[in-house]
Amino acid sequence: MSKKMAYQKVNADQRAPGHSQYLDNDDLQATALDLEWDMEKELEEPGFDQFQLDSAENQNLENPETADLNLDSIQPATSPKGRFQRLQEESDYVTRYTRSAPKSNPCNFCRLLKILCTATILFILGILIGYYAHKNCPSNATTSGTLDLHLYQEILKTIQAEDIKKSFRNLVQLYKSEDDTEISKKIKSHWTSLGLEDVQFVNYSVLLNLPGPSASSVSLSSSGQCFHPNGQPCSEEARKHSSQDLLYSYAAYSAKGTLEAEVIDVSYGNADDLKRIQKMKNTTNKIALLKLGKLPLLYKLSLLEKAGFGGVLLYIDPCDLPKTANLSYDTFMVSLNPGGDPSTPGYPSVDGSFRQNRSNLTSLLVQPISASLVAKLISSPNSRTKNSVCSPLELPNNDQRIVSMQIQTVTKFKTVTNVVGYLKGLTSPDRYIIVGSHHHTAYSYYGQEWASSTAIITAFIRALMLRVKRGWRPDRTIVFCSWGGTAFGNIGSYEWGEDFRKVLQRNVVAYISLHSPIRGNSSLYSVASPSLQQLVVEKNNFNCSRRAKCQETNVSSVQIEGDADYFINHLGIPTVQFAYEDITALEGPSFLSEALFLKRATKIEEMDPFFHLHETITKLSGEVILQIANEPVLPFNALDIAIEVQNSLKGDQPYTHQLLALASRLRESAELFQSDEMRPANDPKERIPVRVRMLNDILQDMEKSFLVEQVPPGFYRNILYHLDGKTSQFSILLEAWEHCKLLASNETIQEALSEVLNSINSAQVYFKAGLDVFDSVFVGKN
Repeated sequence: MSKKMAYQKVNADQRAPGHSQYLDNDDLQATALDLEWDMEKELEEPGFDQFQLDSAENQNLENPETADLNLDSIQPATSPKGRFQRLQEESDYVTRYTRSAPKSNPCNFCRLLKILCTATILFILGILIGYYAHKNCPSNATTSGTLDLHLYQEILKTIQAEDIKKSFRNLVQLYKSEDDTEISKKIKSHWTSLGLEDVQFVNYSVLLNLPGPSASSVSLSSSGQCFHPNGQPCSEEARKHSSQDLLYSYAAYSAKGTLEAEVIDVSYGNADDLKRIQKMKNTTNKIALLKLGKLPLLYKLSLLEKAGFGGVLLYIDPCDLPKTANLSYDTFMVSLNPGGDPSTPGYPSVDGSFRQNRSNLTSLLVQPISASLVAKLISSPNSRTKNSVCSPLELPNNDQRIVSMQIQTVTKFKTVTNVVGYLKGLTSPDRYIIVGSHHHTAYSYYGQEWASSTAIITAFIRALMLRVKRGWRPDRTIVFCSWGGTAFGNIGSYEWGEDFRKVLQRNVVAYISLHSPIRGNSSLYSVASPSLQQLVVEKNNFNCSRRAKCQETNVSSVQIEGDADYFINHLGIPTVQFAYEDITALEGPSFLSEALFLKRATKIEEMDPFFHLHETITKLSGEVILQIANEPVLPFNALDIAIEVQNSLKGDQPYTHQLLALASRLRESAELFQSDEMRPANDPKERIPVRVRMLNDILQDMEKSFLVEQVPPGFYRNILYHLDGKTSQFSILLEAWEHCKLLASNETIQEALSEVLNSINSAQVYFKAGLDVFDSVFVGKN
């Protein structure tokens, strides 16, 4: 019976369900000791006599299955000392016990001797099990990082540039269809064929602002000349030759109608520009000539609206573009939608939802125009370069231009489709890593960025599912999303996020963005939440070490375009995005990417002819996804958030002394949290599953403390993200100081300071509460 019990118990441990890397390495050794202690209890039972032994043996012979069940139900006892240590300390233990046996039954001594021999065998067996468990398991623990890295490389090495190129070309051919359902069906079918689970359509009926039946126009009142947005004279021939380009040069959700007024050059439209102009001219119901860039477009339009302007002619100054980009005659589209379906602001567009009548989101008539048309309006030559120095476009202060602008758009309810597929996690299926790309939506611009985005996410799914078919799974669930309606204000992702908000708030760990991954070919540009910057730098450096040419890692927390918006600003989810850019574009004004060009001046295949850049983005993003999905402890850095907060308060900013003191306390709490909780959890020898789960819950919610309620239009609600790479201060504080220039009041500054203070305080309390919870659990268990 004793041997059977020992082997039954060991085998049960070996096949225990839910075995994971959280299992301590000494479990087998502990099991052996518990079995020995159970045997000791049997030896010590006063009623352990001939009758009990015989009956037990008979029972086992008659019904072995019942015996097995009974043995499995035995709960291991807890011993303060090992059994054989006690035997050595009490040398007369066996002697005393054997003397108490009745002399009339000499077989009892033989049975006790038999039991002692059996126990000795068990002891030797326990020593052997403990030795090999101790020898092998720690080795696995110490090399688990190496094994994981090897696994990731095995998955990623199947990603090939040629496969991405084929996928890209197939997708580009599809977008010529008038209906985007064909693209959605193709993506769903492809993902399903690769083995992805539960791939589904998620549809929403939303309000889209579409081009009107005829192109918008701008006319010079002095000469009567009429121009299309691209600078070509209004004519039937020009309209037929480039009808689609002309129609899609518009601002979605702009006001409609006709306005004739004086044009006032407001440059970039910041607070200084408007303050200077309002001193010289009356701006009521005038038309602003506005350059795109430097600040969010929605913010600049809000300033112009407050200043009383009636219309806006929006353009990109050629001096702000790379020298290789010749976009003088190219038109573009912008969206004035901050996010989601305008008819259901803040709630999902599901059947039965109340629909608001919001055909336009501004009182301004906004029309994007080409730089060549601006040159004609201000009577300036198209070439603005002399001696290799570019002269910005500007209207002379003394010149007066009266123009008439006409905007025709229509609003219709259309269906926007998201494609969503799941790879369910093994040990933590209720924790999600969302990977987001976007696909072409009918009625929108014809760019090719979406094809790059979709080809990259599909290449990673293919590589991942090859490994899954061999029996592997990530610990956490990976959700793959191809969003629709991105060009109109990230409508698909917003509606899905609002629809599943409660689940996402609780369960989403990270968002990996694949929006517009190839914008240039000279510099790898990474955007990451402060808590993920260290991980991104590590991946950049690791991949750099495998290439001959390495550049300095460029990673920051700045506002980005695309569907990550909802997850960053409304859910506070840590986010990562890799993209290739032109260095000159990074050095120029920010927010130029708000313009969606109908035809890229430099096509994707010209920038990356062999698709090696696509392959690099896929592998970098894939490695980050795998590490977040598979590491026992989330690879987030709490201390980096505190350091980012302190850096955001540097400089000669007024009224920040109280914030600096609070930021210092936040850093102290973060350092304590990192050393007391994160360091032990990252050591497999000290890892306790319950504490790891608690720790991960704290890590994934760290950024939520920095979501503020009220921000200027176009600004991120997550204040950890800066306006661009050139500014390091909190964006809402910068805007408040700019606002003070216009109104000569510090009320806005005080409100912004209060928002920042409450965020820092909330984060500090959050870390402290986390430490208190861990202490309470530790004390309670002791």
